[in-house]
Order: sequence, then structure tokens, then C-alpha cells
Amino acid sequence: MHENSTPHEVLRWAHTEFGPDLVVTVSFADPVLAHLANEAVPGIEIVLIDTGYLFAETSWYADDLRRRFGLNLRTVHPHPDVERDVWQTDTDACCAARKVEPLERTLAGKRAWVSGLRRSDGASRANTPVVQDDLLRRVVKVNPIARWTDHDVDSYAAAHRLPAHPLTDRGYPSIGCWPCTRPSSADDPRGGRWSGSEKTECGLHVSGGELVGVRRTTGSTS
Repeated sequence: MHENSTPHEVLRWAHTEFGPDLVVTVSFADPVLAHLANEAVPGIEIVLIDTGYLFAETSWYADDLRRRFGLNLRTVHPHPDVERDVWQTDTDACCAARKVEPLERTLAGKRAWVSGLRRSDGASRANTPVVQDDLLRRVVKVNPIARWTDHDVDSYAAAHRLPAHPLTDRGYPSIGCWPCTRPSSADDPRGGRWSGSEKTECGLHVSGGELVGVRRTTGSTS
């Protein structure tokens, strides 16, 4: 579905189809999805899940993009009583409390969710549809840039003169929380996420099976 549609077309369709029941989440590792969403549907609410462990550069960058492009940005936080240092002993529990639970609150009562997943992100995302049923969360998941390559992302950013995340030029092609993100090569952009473990996903983008603890396998997230 929508395999041949442009990201703008997909976003406009999603907004028409779901209206206020649509949620757009952006990690701000790059500016593209936030800019696309705001271009396609001016003033659409964009949600950032602030785990409490975002790089300082990410927080600054999200606010800079908000001011530059007039983004309607809302930040969602974990519950205040979340154990602070659990990442040191249990990254799955940390992701569950600081990423998955805030997402669940954000999606509560909604029918559709827009994410920035791309097939070129890595093997675990190679089969990402443009539109899919997320059976786990009972929403329609919309991935408008699923087909885009790194070149497509770079070309869009260049054409619109979008600033890069400050850590991009420091060897971070994929940017998450500071305790679990390391520099990595462009050939394996997510190789710096949970480096030294078999974990590949935080649990936000699992549409069936486990919420957290997705491990490195031969391209499968189950």
C-alpha cells in the first residue's frame, strides 16, 4: 500500500484518513521526517520521546529545528519515578520504561502512528512496509520514508538546506541515548547502538512478539 507514493503524499493521506487520531514521532537523529511532516501538513504535532538520556546535542537540535521551521513540537517524558540507573544492569528494562511506556501513553486512544523507519537502516528493518498494521499496539503504522536510501535523505536535506545533527560529523550515523550509543561506520549505521551486545532494537518498532530485547539475528526482529 502506497509503495509508489511520495512521502508527502503518504503523510497527507494519513492526515486525511486519521486526522486527530494520527501521531507523528521523531527521534531528531536527522531533520528529514520532522521537516517532511511539517511541509505536508503545516502545524501538525510532532512528538519527541525524551528518555532522560538523550544527548545534549539532540535536545539542542530538536529545539533549534523547532525554532527554525516553526514546528509544533511536544515532548513526552518517562514517569518521574523511573529507576535512574537501570541501564547499567538491564538495558531492556531501561528501554521499556523510558521509550516503550511513553510511546504507549502517546498512542493511547489513537488510530495511526507515523515513524521514520527506513529499510536502509539495517537488516532488521529491511522489509519495512510504507503502511502496515501494528498488531501489537493496534494502530496503523505509517513509514513515509521507508523506501528512502541514505542518498535520498541527504539529497532532501541538501535541497531544503536542513542542518545536520551535531553528532553526525563525529561518527554517529545512528543516534539514540548516550549510554547505549557509540560511533559506528556508515556501512553499519546501527552498529553503534547497544554495541557489544546482541540487542538491535529498543522495542518501539516491534509489531509483534517481544516489546523489548530484540536481538541480533540473520535479519529477523523476532
